[in-house]
Amino acid sequence: MSHFTSEDEALLQSMLRQLLQSVKEKITGAPSVECAEEILLHLEETDENFHNYEFVKYLRQYINNTVGSVIEEETEKCTSAQNQGEVSGYDTLVQRVTKKTRESKEYREMMHALKNVMMVVVESLIDKFEEDRIRNKELDSKTKKERQSGYYTDNCSDSDSSFNQSYMFMSQEQLQLLVERLDPIQPKEVRQEALQALCFAPPSDILNSESWPNLRKHLTMSLSDPDATFSEKILRFYAKTFSSSPFNMTREVYTSLARHLELYFLSGEYSLRISAGLDVSNADINRLLKKVRLLNEYQKEAPSSWIRHPEKYMEEVVESTLSLLSVKHDLNHPASADFLSPVYFLALLDIKAVWFKKWTHAYYSRTVVFRLLEKKYKSLINAAVQHCLDYFEFCKAAVNKNSGVNDFSQQHCSDKQNFSYTGPELQYIYFVHSLCLLGRLLIYKQGRNLFPVQLKHKKDSVSITDLLVLFTQLIYYSPSYPKTALAVHTDNYSPASLVMEILQVFCDQTGCAAECLYTDAVIDALLHPVQSLLSGAEVYINCLETTLIDVADILARIAAVEDGLSILLYGENEKTAKEDSPTAAHVIVRFTKKLLHDDISLLSGSEILPVVKGAFIFVCRQMYRTCEGLQMLIPYGLHESIGEAWKKTSLLSERVPTPVSGADLTSVSLESKNILLWEETLLDALLNFSATPKGLFLLHNTGAMNDCVNFMFSSLSKKLQTNEYEEFGNRVIVTQMATTPTGAVALQSSGFIKALVTELWALLECGKDDLRITQPKSTPVEPIDQSCQKSFLSLINLLTYPAVFELLSKQDIPNKPMYSFREVPTDIIDIIDRLIILNSEAKIHSLFSYEQSHIFGLRDFIIDGLSVERNHVLVRINLIGGPQERILPLRVLDKGSDPYPWPMFSSFPLPKCYLAEIPRKAEFRQDKDLDKLLSLLKSPEKQTGWTEVCRKQFCKVMKARPDTISGTILAELIEKFVSHLSESRLDCYFSTGNYKAMDAGVKNESLSRVQQLGVEMTVRYGKHLNLLKEHAENGLCFVLMNCEKFLKQQQRTVVSSLRCLRERYAGYDWFASSVFLIMSGDGEKTLTFLQQFSCLLVSAFLWLPRLHISMHLPITTVETGIHPVYFCSAHHIEMLLKAELPLVFSAFHMSGFTPSQICLQWITQCFWNYMDWSEICHYIAICIFLGPDYQIYMCISVFKHLQQDILKHTEAQDLQVFLKEEALHGFRVSDYLEYMESLEAIYRPMLLKDMRNIRVQNT
Repeated sequence: MSHFTSEDEALLQSMLRQLLQSVKEKITGAPSVECAEEILLHLEETDENFHNYEFVKYLRQYINNTVGSVIEEETEKCTSAQNQGEVSGYDTLVQRVTKKTRESKEYREMMHALKNVMMVVVESLIDKFEEDRIRNKELDSKTKKERQSGYYTDNCSDSDSSFNQSYMFMSQEQLQLLVERLDPIQPKEVRQEALQALCFAPPSDILNSESWPNLRKHLTMSLSDPDATFSEKILRFYAKTFSSSPFNMTREVYTSLARHLELYFLSGEYSLRISAGLDVSNADINRLLKKVRLLNEYQKEAPSSWIRHPEKYMEEVVESTLSLLSVKHDLNHPASADFLSPVYFLALLDIKAVWFKKWTHAYYSRTVVFRLLEKKYKSLINAAVQHCLDYFEFCKAAVNKNSGVNDFSQQHCSDKQNFSYTGPELQYIYFVHSLCLLGRLLIYKQGRNLFPVQLKHKKDSVSITDLLVLFTQLIYYSPSYPKTALAVHTDNYSPASLVMEILQVFCDQTGCAAECLYTDAVIDALLHPVQSLLSGAEVYINCLETTLIDVADILARIAAVEDGLSILLYGENEKTAKEDSPTAAHVIVRFTKKLLHDDISLLSGSEILPVVKGAFIFVCRQMYRTCEGLQMLIPYGLHESIGEAWKKTSLLSERVPTPVSGADLTSVSLESKNILLWEETLLDALLNFSATPKGLFLLHNTGAMNDCVNFMFSSLSKKLQTNEYEEFGNRVIVTQMATTPTGAVALQSSGFIKALVTELWALLECGKDDLRITQPKSTPVEPIDQSCQKSFLSLINLLTYPAVFELLSKQDIPNKPMYSFREVPTDIIDIIDRLIILNSEAKIHSLFSYEQSHIFGLRDFIIDGLSVERNHVLVRINLIGGPQERILPLRVLDKGSDPYPWPMFSSFPLPKCYLAEIPRKAEFRQDKDLDKLLSLLKSPEKQTGWTEVCRKQFCKVMKARPDTISGTILAELIEKFVSHLSESRLDCYFSTGNYKAMDAGVKNESLSRVQQLGVEMTVRYGKHLNLLKEHAENGLCFVLMNCEKFLKQQQRTVVSSLRCLRERYAGYDWFASSVFLIMSGDGEKTLTFLQQFSCLLVSAFLWLPRLHISMHLPITTVETGIHPVYFCSAHHIEMLLKAELPLVFSAFHMSGFTPSQICLQWITQCFWNYMDWSEICHYIAICIFLGPDYQIYMCISVFKHLQQDILKHTEAQDLQVFLKEEALHGFRVSDYLEYMESLEAIYRPMLLKDMRNIRVQNT
């Protein structure tokens, strides 16, 4: 297609003419020819129909046919070059193909042919334009003298002439003449002719002229002309002005139109009444609606440009609008209440008040709108509130009559097929507009400041709370929406759906929700249908199930926010809450239980009852997935109710009939889908109990643990397949589960761990699939590659001691003679075998990426990242001590002549440079407070309140001279204090039998390998601290073996698949070892102390082996394998952390890590390796003297101390590594004792009550 025929030229001419006609409106509004050219040049960016024009389609096809093959050829070449690394990046590819195509012979020939043909086409169009102009001059010869310059063209805007016909400029003299001819005193024909000319003149010329003020007056007066053609043409000119002129010009046009309408509504000739309805087919009403519609269109467009102009311009537009909408009859007028005011017409055209939404969206305009509403036009707000109240009263009356509901629908039925509105329809439309306007108003602080409002005929003012209660009541009091002119949008315009939209927006706005929703009155209004159903009262509610689902939706949104959850749990004022009036949380959980037990007669048999149940379960879920929410809901046994419902449903899902020939397959399929959906809803609800330590404990008691984990893994797999972002909540649940043996086994059996290990291996060996490699990757210098970090952290979350013992106990490392490259690890033991214990050539050669960190060859001994990390790990695991008691080698190389001054540790003994020097304890001078404490403890007479006196004296010493509480003094203090408590029946929590210690000379062969290793480490640490002498191993073995036998007398026999319940305590007894060091290696004293200590409640939380498969715990608790330290202490640590240190709690949540997991690790090993020995002693001492709840306050204090570090490491995405590996630098128990006391004053009653309840079934 290198040349064009005459037929092509004619076709191009026709298509070009069509294009120009289509964009005529845009060009005629341009202030100059240059602007018109700019519009044409950027047409593709501004015209959404650009690619639909025939001219554009023709050109695209022509270009494709001519140079399409060239583009394809060049693209192939460049793609091939890119694969070879010569070209990189999409942008470079496009640029190169474009350049090559433009340099081609085909492109040059195409441009030459196009240029030639378009010159012919354009010349032909210009000739045609001249012919049309001469013909039009002859036709208009009668008025030739008045048109000496031809300042306007013929009346035929759709004639076959060029678009340039309507694009003529005027001089000031011509504009002045035009203004004079538009004067209302001129003959009708003259005015019409002038008006025609006005419509074809550039609006910018008109608005910038000196004659515009007079012209505006004439146009405003002409809008009221009985002849409809005048208002039609003026409105056309106004519309053209609005679309093509800047805001500083159009505002005058808008204000003149608004003023005209205001005068019209105030004039005597306007007499429309609401009761008479509105017939929009009437010509006069139709014209009036067109004027209001033009105003409304401008209202919605103006905010996009008015910020670029002075505020006074915007204020003129806002004020003229509010002034118009405030028009009403004199109150003394007999028909004032029936007056069809301008706001009704605006509501007809913009029922959801979009104009107001746009005006209040930006602070710039919002400030002006609210200022004017407050100062001059508050009547608008009052009227809207009054109308909502009136509508509600109507609905309430209709519901109470129980027969008026249908009347409302009938009143709205129109017999004129959408061409007329009845009075009730008009009232409803205005109600919708008012509701949407008020809903938008209340979002903003400035809008809420307009309340309360004082209404006429109402004694009390209407507050924000009153209005929100009204909104809420509309959900269940408003009748079903009728099939009216708006029937197509019934769902959008029904009162319930409108109120739901508003309340949902409120829930998402923090400040708005706090002021509007978080009040007892609003919550009570939301719960009214629920309370009625619970009390068995008569309920008059349309669509009861839908109403309940809506109520549950808002309650769930409220419960999802911290302040909202607080209002549901404790009410508006927690301190003044009355016990006899249950808070919303109690009402919701009671109702949910009744729903689950099918105990609501009005809902029995409902098809959507499972949806209602699911909605309220979700509200409860938002509460019980938090520690404080679960605490309140526990007494109701909701987990049991949901568990029972799940068991019934799972049985039903197994009984779904197999389809047979001739049966209705649709009904069977739908039934099975509904059952499956309900089962998944219940499993999801149960799964979310495991978001907290105690919730996970309750979940185990339901027997649904494995099914819940399978469901979670299935859901996560689907999300990963669709590339959806993994929620923080799921990672927290996985971390909680991995902290318990039952959860770890469930994760293993579900396939979750296998999937995680497989993903980790794929990342290590192959890298990410979604990364385009444009250049070779640099050799990694970090111990963990960034692409693998998330998977490694997920693995760290899983590797708690309970999980490791359950999953790896008594398993051998594979140590295969050969590993193929296709052999992928599927378990944690495989990862250890392939990545950590590289003790064979076969393992090394099986790794694709092993050589990356050994640049100079595997056989050379070099100091690289792996060597440094390995040395650090070996020193760390062989040396016990707090931050000032051991020296760990750095994990990075220095930039100097000696990059790594630390000796490599590859064989025993450990180099001495890693052992910090422990100074000998100096003799403390006499201390009066300490002497007083010792004398109190030694006193044979124990008066009433003796224990409390001792505790106060202990606190006094701890604050003043904490260093004195150590060594033999500490041993004497705790020995005397525990001895006294063990003799008091009130203080003894556990009953213990008589036990006679074994011979001290017994050998240690009966100790497990773990215990033997622990003994070695303890004795090594004790000697390092100068606390133990030679041969201390025998004394410690004596203590451990006797403790095991002593506690075995109080243990029960458990038949379980869990390894931790089939054997002795899974782990080492760090508490008994700590006491052994405190007693300076005296085995007899240590054993005596532990026997007395075992009677006390505090022993359950400090000494973890104390309750291993203990008869003191309910059998259901024992069978879970979950220790009270986890489901009690750790649970309350998370609850207090959220209340006291919300930033730290959020950091944990964002990391997918849990405070309970790290706290369980700290407590299990008595803070060994985390704190220096003196602080460990103080931790044990405060828990013994001040109570077991101080264990919780201690952990909160540690988190407070670490707050800034936790936030920093959350940002660095290595919080788990930091908390598990780093010691607590700078933390001193005595520094935080006052803080712990302040926590005790608030939380002790609740915490001690829960700690004492560990013996109770199903706590």
